[in-house]
This record gives sequence, C-alpha cells and structure tokens, in this order.
Amino acid sequence: MAMASFVVPGISSSQLCTQNQLKRASKWVFHGGVSVTSVKVMMHVVDHNQSQMGPGSGGDVSHGLHKDLCSLPRPLSITDIVSASDNLAKVRISYKGIPGSYSEDAALKAYPNCETISCSDFEEAFKAVELWLAHKVVIPIENTSGGSIHRNYDLLLRHRLHIIGEVQLATNLSLLALPGVRKEHLKRVLSHSQAFELSDAFLNNLGVSRENVGDTAGAAQIVASNVLYDTGAIASLRAAEIYGLNVLAESIQDDSEIISRYLVLARDPIIPKANKPFKTSIVFTLDEGPGVLFKVLALFALRDINLSKIESRPQRNRPLRVVDDSNTGNAKYFDYLFYIDFEASMTEPRAQTALEHLQEFATFLRVLGCYPIDTTI
Repeated sequence: MAMASFVVPGISSSQLCTQNQLKRASKWVFHGGVSVTSVKVMMHVVDHNQSQMGPGSGGDVSHGLHKDLCSLPRPLSITDIVSASDNLAKVRISYKGIPGSYSEDAALKAYPNCETISCSDFEEAFKAVELWLAHKVVIPIENTSGGSIHRNYDLLLRHRLHIIGEVQLATNLSLLALPGVRKEHLKRVLSHSQAFELSDAFLNNLGVSRENVGDTAGAAQIVASNVLYDTGAIASLRAAEIYGLNVLAESIQDDSEIISRYLVLARDPIIPKANKPFKTSIVFTLDEGPGVLFKVLALFALRDINLSKIESRPQRNRPLRVVDDSNTGNAKYFDYLFYIDFEASMTEPRAQTALEHLQEFATFLRVLGCYPIDTTI
C-alpha cells in the first residue's frame, strides 16, 4: 500500500511534543522539508513582475480593483520583520480588493493597527507574502450563505504558506449613494455578483437594474469618483465612510446573519500554545479501495477529535482514476483531494497518532497549518 510523505527532517512524529523540537519543526514545510529560514528577497523577480504588469495592468475601474506591484511597499528587511513582532502597527497584511472591502475589515479585526496592502487578485495577495512585500495575507475561505470559496482552496495547495489564524466576520450589506440622493432616485446599483445574490429580495422591491463589478468597495469607489447621482452601491459601512457616501439602508441581505470565515497565512508556521483551543488544517489524497474515506474519518472519531470542516476538490494533475468494473470494463471516476479542519493541536498526542495512521491510507499528506480558533464574531 502506498505511504504518504509526511516529513519533518530529523524529527519523528512521536517526538513533536517538545518545545525545542516544535521550534525546529516550525522552520520546515511539511511534505517537502523546504526551509524558509534562509529565504532571500529576490529583487529581480519583483522587477520582472513589474515589467510584465505595466503601469496600466488591471486598471479598469469597472472591475473595482487595481494595484501594481510597483505601488506596493518596499520589500521587508530583517529590521521590519523583527520590529513587527514587537509592534503590531508595523505588520503588513495583503488582501484582495481595495480599501473598504470586507477582506480588509477581516485583516483589521485580526491586527487592528496593521498596514493593509490591497491587491488585484488572490494570487497577487499570496505572492506579496512570498516576495517579502507583506508579513501575512488574509483570504476568505467560506461563508454561511455561499459556502466554500474553491479558488482559495486551490491556492492553499499551490502556495507554500502556512495558516496561522482565522477570522470570523459578520457581513452587513448596505445600500450606499452620494449625499442628497434618495432611494427613489436610483436607476441602477453596482456591486459584486455575490452581494446581489445575498440581497435579492431587497433589490427586487427597489426595482433597479444591477451591474456587476469586481468588488463591493470598488462599487462604492466608482459611484464616488464618477459622481453618479442615479447609481447606488452595495458595500460595507466602512466603504461609505472611506468614499464619502451616505447609507440609505443597512443590513439589506436576505439572511439576517451571514458570517464569513477568513484565513491568515504567513511564510512560517506558529508554535501551538496551550492557553487557547487550536485547530489544524490538512490536505491529503487517498489510495483507492472500499470504505477508505470512512476509515480515515474514523481515525479522528476514535480519538475524540472533532472535524469542523471537510472539503473535496478534484485533482488537477490527475483528474480521473481508472477503476476495473466487471460489467462495463474500465470506468473512470474523479480523483479527489480532501481538505479537513479538526479541532486539536499538533502538540497533542492524539492528533499526532491520528496523522501517523492516516499515512497508511494517504498517498499524499500536507499540514496546512495549526492555529488558534476564532470564537468572536
């Protein structure tokens, strides 16, 4: 049976519970053992990206997003990194969107005095951390209305960053417009497509046309910068403050309470502590066989470990698996990656034992992060 690669160089999985060994383990990426302690800032990579993007790349205001790498802060120095550990005001957080977006709200909830760095897409937000332009990145991963954001699950696997925290944020959609404009003056409303879906009943009663843009805060920016008196925007209260718009209606979403969950990622993992509950996120693939997934889930249940999330995604490099079928010959089925969040710390023997046994079934296993559970909304 194929065995998964789950490696911390020089440390056995049964020895991970001591503090010194955890510090050593935190310097390595699981499944690959790539050290991140000696990463250098590669300025020519930044220059190359700047030349590829150009000053006008992604600058269409109708998409609501625009941020060239050349407008990002200078690369982090060792002094920046050391000082950030002592002063949260110096922590740089990258996110997708522009000021006033919900992702920026999540970053400010996690680090109230941080410096936020807007990026045009999720890929760029990840790269800002990998290129040492930001300390951390905040990404949305799921919400109680729309479910999982599959694009970001794919990026978790593609990039070698570690989950170090989570943020839960209540989504309050508001109808914004220029000062002096009333709801009956509006002929159209701008926002992200998901915001329209979440506030469908309100908009039907309002009787206006809808126009999709790339970001809720971008919608507010368009209305303000173009002085559109017949156009409203669905965005956050903070976006109204930033772009000088009035709030015509609050909490217009069809569901009274929508909670979004965000992940905070960094280049290095954190060392789990015992003063608060921790969660661990993993991704793995399974060898074929009857009931294999059931057996894997039982590994956690038998150790009284609660699974708070399970997500499956088809493998891109191996999308189909050929299976013998006596009736029809060879049948082809999707081959999946499984993402699991479980409520236990990697310092706990029960979690270590569960992952050891998981290797008996998994052909690939990677720990995405071990981080404190956010219980505040």
